[in-house]
Amino acid sequence: MAGALYGKRGGTRKRITITGVVLFLLLSSWGLIIVVPFLNVVAISFTSQREYLETPLLLWPKAPELRAYQEIMKDSRIGTGYRTSVLIVLIGVPLSLFLSSATGYALSRKNYPGRKFFLYFVLFTMIFHGGIVPTYLVVRNLRLTNTIWSVILTGGMNTFYMILMFNYFGSLPESLMESARLDGAGEWSILFRIVLPLALPIVATLTLFYTVDKWNEWFGAMIFIRKNSLQPLQLVLRSIVFDSITTTENASAMVFIERPFTTGIKMAAVIVTMLPIMLIYPFLQKHFAKGVMVGAIKA
Repeated sequence: MAGALYGKRGGTRKRITITGVVLFLLLSSWGLIIVVPFLNVVAISFTSQREYLETPLLLWPKAPELRAYQEIMKDSRIGTGYRTSVLIVLIGVPLSLFLSSATGYALSRKNYPGRKFFLYFVLFTMIFHGGIVPTYLVVRNLRLTNTIWSVILTGGMNTFYMILMFNYFGSLPESLMESARLDGAGEWSILFRIVLPLALPIVATLTLFYTVDKWNEWFGAMIFIRKNSLQPLQLVLRSIVFDSITTTENASAMVFIERPFTTGIKMAAVIVTMLPIMLIYPFLQKHFAKGVMVGAIKA
């Protein structure tokens, strides 16, 4: 047949269409577009400056070295950055999940008083924001500057993530909640004992989303935190990369001080930042696709 190829496998004939071949090539190309830059980043973080100048597009260094990672790890600020980022994740993720779950559950109940008003009020914040200056003034008046609570509370709930939770809760049968109410269960009991156990896919998905958001936090910390002892990992790595570029000037000419490979330090900083999230993702992967698909369907 024109436009199709046939091949035998296990005694059966498998049809290979031109469309299938084109899709395979497109998806393979897309996969390479994603994988090759990542491998390049990893390779550059383990290579020397001379090798990088000879071959900018590296996939495997000829003479791997750990100098870039040593330059990052020998800085005492790296421990402070990890400690602060871990605290923000450990405190901020449960708080954000609680706020998203409670708000999403309340707004998903059709008999909730003022449901539409509060729903539109929350959605309004996705389009219009108060601004950086009013937010800073509020945080300063609450005396939360130079504390991790300024970062945790200002990013307490993501409206889009709450909408995912809202849609998931709305897809659950109302008869489940009615049966629990007839047995004397309150709304908090229904939420924690019935609804959330059934919503593990979306909870796992939002846990991953919030963990990535909190771990990559830098903008709020840059505005609200001035203490070096409370800077998160992202700001610490930024400072280390900037500090690695140093020049000096003598009486006769510009002389560059011998310094580490700055591009390698940048790539090593990327890997150091990504590694914890890459270790967490496999444990949440099985719930990820289902949670996104179901949460994205309007109830």
